[in-house]
Amino acid sequence: MRIAVFTKNFSNPAYEAARLGATRAAVLGGASVSHYVPESPDDPEQQSLLIERALVEGTDAVVISPVHPSHVDAALARIATACIPLFAFVNPVSSVPCVSYVGADDRQLAHDVAGYLFDRLGGRGRILVVSGHIHSVTSLDRMRGFEEAIAAAPGIKPVARLVGNYQREIARRVVSDWLDSSDGRQGVDGCLVANDVMALGVLDALRAAGHRSQVVGVNAIPEAIRAIRTGLMLATADFNAMQMASLITECALRHLRGEKAPSRIDLPVELVDIRNASHWDLPYEQRAIKTLEEVLSWRQTLPSPA
Repeated sequence: MRIAVFTKNFSNPAYEAARLGATRAAVLGGASVSHYVPESPDDPEQQSLLIERALVEGTDAVVISPVHPSHVDAALARIATACIPLFAFVNPVSSVPCVSYVGADDRQLAHDVAGYLFDRLGGRGRILVVSGHIHSVTSLDRMRGFEEAIAAAPGIKPVARLVGNYQREIARRVVSDWLDSSDGRQGVDGCLVANDVMALGVLDALRAAGHRSQVVGVNAIPEAIRAIRTGLMLATADFNAMQMASLITECALRHLRGEKAPSRIDLPVELVDIRNASHWDLPYEQRAIKTLEEVLSWRQTLPSPA
């Protein structure tokens, strides 16, 4: 069995973890995996060309995290035309039939990590919000969660909303520029950041400007976990792309063997702070991955998010 796996970029460690998760699941299932990654981060044209390449090279199933909600639809349609089963993770696919999808509730995890920050600030403070790419489904949902939490906290004042494109250097630069402004020089009490890579860039900018702030992110990447354990960063929400990619690859393998695979799995929200960060303080290669059966049982034992 051959599985083609498409991730969004080489720049976000979460997708490095996703490739590892897919590979681990494929090896356990006795399958081979080929990874296709755009050289330019999140580039729809490049991902579309990579899909064409995979179809030429041959594959039994496609596992994909689409880089854009619609700009790769034509390439996805060619997968469907070729009668190759499609499996999505991180972002769902709606333009063509998709056998299974594995993701997380981005709105809920953003709402929860924002609420955690606001509680630590005593419900009052100046807040900087940093989003991912404006067309990213995950960023749009996370922004919705942030905004809902802000609306429910009258003592919280959002002083700026910046776009960091899910890139550390871009986030560092836009936050540095804002901190040089008249409003930015007043500093901020907290920063809501849509992923950990950008959160690290925000910390870079704050440090260079001589400011301190409570920063929260999303992804639980190893460098963010280390920042939490050393007190530089307050918390993150575990958007577990490695687990997602492993599960969706297992779904693909089950389907190819003629077995039933769940149509959708949403992983529960897990917040990581100084109290439990040691459980995540491992390189991706050493982090545990649950099997499909384990995840389904685990989800049944967890309470629904408030």
